[in-house]
Amino acid sequence: MRKGDEAQAAKREASALLGDQNQLPTELVRRYSGRKVIVTGGLGFIGSNVALALDRLGAEVLVIDAFFPTHGGNRQNLVGASPRLAVSEFDLRDRAKLEAAVPGVDTIFNLAGQVSHIDSMNDPRTDLELNTMSQVELLEACRMLNPAARILYASTRQIYGRPDYVPVDEDHPLRPIDPNGVSKMAGEAYHTLFHQRYGLRTTSLRLTNTYGPRLRIKDARQTFVGLWFRRVLEDTALEVWGGDQIRDLTYVDDVVTAFLLAGATDATNGGVFNIGGSEAITLIKLAELLVSLAGRGRIDVRPYPEERRGIEIGDYYAEDGRFRALTGWQPTVTLRDGLEQSLDYFAPRLALYV
Repeated sequence: MRKGDEAQAAKREASALLGDQNQLPTELVRRYSGRKVIVTGGLGFIGSNVALALDRLGAEVLVIDAFFPTHGGNRQNLVGASPRLAVSEFDLRDRAKLEAAVPGVDTIFNLAGQVSHIDSMNDPRTDLELNTMSQVELLEACRMLNPAARILYASTRQIYGRPDYVPVDEDHPLRPIDPNGVSKMAGEAYHTLFHQRYGLRTTSLRLTNTYGPRLRIKDARQTFVGLWFRRVLEDTALEVWGGDQIRDLTYVDDVVTAFLLAGATDATNGGVFNIGGSEAITLIKLAELLVSLAGRGRIDVRPYPEERRGIEIGDYYAEDGRFRALTGWQPTVTLRDGLEQSLDYFAPRLALYV
């Protein structure tokens, strides 16, 4: 089969995965049921949601998480998992444990990493170790011991820096503005390099602001939205810095579906794709919507802090047509519904997350 014909066949296969939305779970069960999969960072926010989805699909899931206290890991996140799901607590830089884990694994959902802008500014060396060196260790283990594994990497929109234009597509220059953006950009680049030079089947998804159940809400280390959930549920003031900045947000279920689809088709091999949200909104409008839905809390609008101005990117929302065209994916949860579902999740569990 010619290369162009192969690409078209892979695209048709990806589109067939979606088809009728009612058939999506059945098709993904066929792809993942009984397969051995790893979710790195699987005690964290997105990782735990991916792990639970795979568990429901019948996969044999191994969660790997270092469980650093300042990261998003929370054992509450995996409550309800079946006995098939196992958890192994270790750092990806532990080569011996990593090399023992990867043989025979079908797919690796690689969501481990450090995401705090401020922590990266205060300690860029550790940020580099966690977001770049750990990724090289994982890729090397796969190259040597399981080169057939699919590897899905959670990249980020922050590697673009301050956008020249919106919506931002994958051709936009990469100009990260803090150490975390640099280390994540390097981690993504290594995944692409290992595909190009060693033939590993890697795919990187550049995520925008993701929110939903199991998000870290005790502080703003993971995202400002998490802290906003805490503030409104505690009926206190949420701070809005500036407020005119435009963002898009993706509900975590839509992100999980993107990862599952990316791992289920060869059409995405070697690719780097934006994953956007259902709509773009100013921060002040987002805050107003959240307070209205919660029925409590209040908004405190302040000038952007001088010490944080250097890492403020202005407006951002994604152009993700490339991924949609290959896989048929699109966000299905509206911002209003996603915020309501998040509040419903956290309200009775607040003490477990703060």
